[in-house]
Amino acid sequence: MKKILSVLLCAILLCSPPQVFASHEIFPDTESGVFTIFDRWNVKSDEIHPEIRTVGNIIRTIMPEFTVSFFKIANLFLDNIGLPDLTRGINCDEIYIPRDDGSKLRLCVYYPKESKENVPGLLWIHGGGYGLGCPEQDFSFIQSFVDASGCVIVAPDYTNSPTAPYPAAFDDCYSALLWLKENGKDYGMNDSQIFVGGNSAGGGLCAAVTLKARDTGDVNIAFQMPLYPMLDDRMITESSQNNDAPIWNTASNETAWKLYLGDSYQTNDVSKYAAPARETDYSDLPPTLTYVGTIEPFTDETIIYVNNLRDAGTEVHFRTFEGCFHGFDLLSYSSPAKQARQFLINGFMYAVENYTAEQ
Repeated sequence: MKKILSVLLCAILLCSPPQVFASHEIFPDTESGVFTIFDRWNVKSDEIHPEIRTVGNIIRTIMPEFTVSFFKIANLFLDNIGLPDLTRGINCDEIYIPRDDGSKLRLCVYYPKESKENVPGLLWIHGGGYGLGCPEQDFSFIQSFVDASGCVIVAPDYTNSPTAPYPAAFDDCYSALLWLKENGKDYGMNDSQIFVGGNSAGGGLCAAVTLKARDTGDVNIAFQMPLYPMLDDRMITESSQNNDAPIWNTASNETAWKLYLGDSYQTNDVSKYAAPARETDYSDLPPTLTYVGTIEPFTDETIIYVNNLRDAGTEVHFRTFEGCFHGFDLLSYSSPAKQARQFLINGFMYAVENYTAEQ
């Protein structure tokens, strides 16, 4: 079954029109006569951490950007076939809760085989540029949090942007947070330890959900983990411009924000819950953990976000990883990924032992 799924995923990549060498051609080195393929990138090959350099260059050569077609084809696959649950030794309940329009939102609820009491409740939000993905793709994150703490995790299968732009995904994630608050006790949750986390667009949604929870007082969030978050639609930072690093780059970022914001793209009519970098008040936000690579589009906006939190008095656990591109922590064989995951779990367990927020 896994081989079949792998073949189908590869087919998606091949069906997407990446135009591999549209802007990055193979040029001969006239002095040595050796053909090189990576010397025309803005983010040079030697800027990439050596342990992930080869994989990174292969990825950005095969697929230099995420196109609208790719987002749509990937969603067609996920909607009709989906991904398997690859977690091991933990339970997963599928819960369906109603949306305002009468449709249903799928929640994946993960918890230990042997139930525990007084554990954290974590809303975990997957990434995918707001445009693709599903809870099952983050099985390794989910597995590590449950194994470390016995927590209950709610992972929403939120609406992706090709189906509906903002606020659909945000509303789904906020509904999942409210569901966790009301139902987490059934899974042994300590309601003074409601955490929120996610990576990439999931990190952006994490930050957005946390902002609304603070603004409304609906939920007192004790800790958040927006990992290399997608925060700023304006793309005004240096790292977000002319960035052609592997996996996620300026072109992909622009496409994703257009899909997510719809008619609001490139206007001043963008909510802070759509693009959390537009927030100006960082007071009363919970302790935060995040990390980011130094060569990806979100490097600068993550650092700005961290500095704004610190200036407002929020405790922040933060690391940068030199020469690492977007999603580097998924390359589990590499030392940067191992260090990032250890930093994440150590910080998560520190939060379990130290951070509470009464409801």
